[in-house]
Order: sequence, then C-alpha cells, then structure tokens
Amino acid sequence: MRRYRFDEAVGRRVSLHGSRFTQVALTGPEGGARAVCLHLPPGGLIGRHRAATRQLFCVVAGEGWVSGPGQRRVPITAGQAVCWERGEEHETGTATGLTAVVLEGDDLSVGAAPGWRDA
Repeated sequence: MRRYRFDEAVGRRVSLHGSRFTQVALTGPEGGARAVCLHLPPGGLIGRHRAATRQLFCVVAGEGWVSGPGQRRVPITAGQAVCWERGEEHETGTATGLTAVVLEGDDLSVGAAPGWRDA
C-alpha cells in the first residue's frame, strides 16, 4: 500500500482566466483519463474557459455554483456533480469554499446516479 497527499498544501495555485484556486494532480499524464483535486477558498473562482475534454466535476466538500454556455449560475453542493463536454464554456465559483475531484478524458463514461436535474 502507498499513501498519497492531495491536500491544498501540496497543490499548485492557478490564476489562468482570473481563477483563484489550488490544483493537485491525482493521476499522471499517461493514460486515457486524468483526475485532479481542486481546492477553492472562500471567494474562489475557476474562470470561464472552454473544456479541453469531457469533464466530470464532483463536489466532495463545501458549496458554490457552476455555469455552462448560458452563463446562468446554478447552485452545487457536496454529493453533486456536473459534466461539461469538450469545447463547452463553463465557470465555477464559491462564496464559502469548495473542494472537488475532477475526472476528465474524451473516453470518460459518466455513470453517476441521476437525480440532480439538468441545468
């Protein structure tokens, strides 16, 4: 067994697109899918940008909002996820802080349980 850290202290600060968050890679660059952990502090933001690939954004702690191409902010909280397709513009923010695990890859098959209505 090997143990790994993915807390905010070992992450890399991101400011691209006006963003304010810390990113920690969970997987390496090889392989078909990638996983990262994102730590958004109070007032944190992942600035509007186009998805480079399919992205499943899974909130594991905290709450905030997400938006897609229409730029309408939709609340999101721990235990909820949203999927953006390649090329889809999106943005995420939080007033109080949020931690999310993001899975991404063109061949990513999303099998999350339905229940949270499409925005």
